[in-house]
Amino acid sequence: MASSVVNLRVNQRSREFLAPPGTSLLSSLRDALGLTAAKRGCAQGSCGTCTVLLDGRPVMSCLVAVETVDGADVRTLEGVARGEQLDEVQSAFLDGFATQCGFCTPGMIMAAEALLDRNPDPTRDDVLEAISGNVCRCTGYGPIVAAILAAAEQRRRS
Repeated sequence: MASSVVNLRVNQRSREFLAPPGTSLLSSLRDALGLTAAKRGCAQGSCGTCTVLLDGRPVMSCLVAVETVDGADVRTLEGVARGEQLDEVQSAFLDGFATQCGFCTPGMIMAAEALLDRNPDPTRDDVLEAISGNVCRCTGYGPIVAAILAAAEQRRRS
């Protein structure tokens, strides 16, 4: 089969590229567009390292065939900061030591962004549910949950 022309709006910028049939959104972001924050982990949708926002919803980009989302809006970690200024979630992760190796961090931040976009005042249980598809092998989740709650607090005060 021939490659398809795919048009996406990625981090508020229109992007057009060729994708062979069955190419994942993750591979397209990394290989065609050079956006490498979303990580290749399990390639089965169970680790969350590839989480991006697709039309505002968190998805495991390794499971999404890019030709099926032509015309969609995609937000990756590269689109979170405001220029050189980190947003509240990124700052809270940094300030709260919520990263160790950093491999899960992009997916965790994107899951947190989606949660706070739809629920600006989450409970601890809301945060746990929002990140339940993301695996961290280093921090034990406590600092991550605390960082997301701190970011929510910061956003509410702003």
